[in-house]
Amino acid sequence: MHNARHTLVAIAGLMLNALVWGVSWWPFRHLHALGLNPLWATALIYGVSSAAILAWRPRALGELFSTPQLWLIVLASGSTNAAFNWAVTQGDVVRVVLLFYLMPVWAALLARWLLGERLTTLVSVRLMLALVGAMVVLWPPGGGLPLPRQPMDWLGMVGGFFFALNNVLLRKLAQTPPEARGLAMFAGGTLVAGGLAALLAASGLGSPLPAPSAQWLVPVAALSLAFLVANLGLQYGAERLPSNLTAVVMTAEIVFASGSAVILGAEQLNRQALIGGSLIVAAILLAAVRPRRPALPVHPPRETPT
Repeated sequence: MHNARHTLVAIAGLMLNALVWGVSWWPFRHLHALGLNPLWATALIYGVSSAAILAWRPRALGELFSTPQLWLIVLASGSTNAAFNWAVTQGDVVRVVLLFYLMPVWAALLARWLLGERLTTLVSVRLMLALVGAMVVLWPPGGGLPLPRQPMDWLGMVGGFFFALNNVLLRKLAQTPPEARGLAMFAGGTLVAGGLAALLAASGLGSPLPAPSAQWLVPVAALSLAFLVANLGLQYGAERLPSNLTAVVMTAEIVFASGSAVILGAEQLNRQALIGGSLIVAAILLAAVRPRRPALPVHPPRETPT
């Protein structure tokens, strides 16, 4: 009973993370309407979280600077957040989330390259399901190649690629201090999104950071707290559940994102998205399947010589 309770709490932590990420498109759109574009919003939200980590574990900064490999996580995490938040703010939420969750395709290929993991038959089936699902989602009504047609579609796919890279790097660098890895992930959101926002603003392609106003400062503070709590839920759940179960529970984000977008009238869920999304979800669920290891032969005990 004790273990069952801990498992339920761990699953609840993952579900909380999926809920926060799944409905985050709405507050980001609200902030965008107030003049704060998603890149500036991402930079500010993760800046608050980074400050919280540093206040809790000041040594994390020194560990980050003394471990150059962690800066790959800074880049991957920052690119993930910048691309995803930008895409769901200005693109079709359902399409963006589905294309983002092509992540298993990139994860399998990156794990083969960076971790030396084999591409088994089961993994190949998952890749094919996910790719066919993406082709259905992207298939143009008038025919043609099933490729992203809008910049936000591309951003969704790019975000999923960097999310997969981030997860593979976390496994590869598992021996580094957890607080340093956490700081790398949050600092990435601040540095990459903030740097890109400043670059676009300087070139006239993006809006500058607006003057401080309670209208957007209060929602940013609330979002910062929500993302910090969500990350704690993810850390709690991922540390206590098998990785295959974690991957399955996290697919709830697709349901939360699509459902909230439809309920709030922001998007419509058509048959094409349902079919393609089902194939992508099926590919992720196959991560829960683990091939059985052959049982070791049982040898009779040897007779003791007399």
